[in-house]
Amino acid sequence: MGTGAGAMGQCGITSSKTVLVFLNLIFWAAAGILCYVGAYVFITYDDYDHFFEDVYTLIPAVVIIAVGTLLFIIGLIGCCATIRESRCGLATFVIILLLVFITEVVVVVLGYIYRAKVEDEVDHSIKKVYDAYSGTNPDAATRAIDYVQRQLHCCGIHNYSDWENTTWFKETKNNSVPLSCCKAISTNCTGSLTHPIDLYSEGCKALVVKKLQEIMMYVIWAALAFAAIQLLGMLCACVVLCRRNRDPAYELLITGGTYA
Repeated sequence: MGTGAGAMGQCGITSSKTVLVFLNLIFWAAAGILCYVGAYVFITYDDYDHFFEDVYTLIPAVVIIAVGTLLFIIGLIGCCATIRESRCGLATFVIILLLVFITEVVVVVLGYIYRAKVEDEVDHSIKKVYDAYSGTNPDAATRAIDYVQRQLHCCGIHNYSDWENTTWFKETKNNSVPLSCCKAISTNCTGSLTHPIDLYSEGCKALVVKKLQEIMMYVIWAALAFAAIQLLGMLCACVVLCRRNRDPAYELLITGGTYA
């Protein structure tokens, strides 16, 4: 009976070690993915920063990149500690994983907080950006609006008629909107309001809010997914560590060239 229980325990611990080694390989892949997500948020934010002035929105992205870098180091420590079954290494591995896990929970909370603020921020800034439109390419507000209207296939704040209230529209006096309002399929579009069928009918405000909220959701889902993987990693490391403390005589994962 004791032999059977011992065999089952050894089988369980070997399985935990195998899963832990596999998870450490996943951590390396996760490190790359998290850094990519963080960089994507930075790049996209740069395109929409005129509509969302709160720079603290980038905090979750900064933390995600830092966590991604740390995960690469964690994977290395975890693999070495698991194969060598270093008690100190495994304990360090668990503590670092716990700290990163807590950090990712904070990222999720911050992500939801800033996601909720997006609509108010865009509401506050979008009219100022449209009022600053000059129609000249070097101008930052002009580039931002033209980029958003082309990328999101929108025109104006709520629709193309919003352009009639802008300084640029009143100064040009040609009863037209920027060419970035023209549909891609309208080859002869001049932006004239006398041919509204050539213009995007949807306003940009709702689409900008949707885009920024989607970006924040990428951060939230990435943090949640890898927090779950880290939780499994901590559990497996704890199983190996507890077994090691109770029975120091059990076989190592690799002993004399043979797998336990």
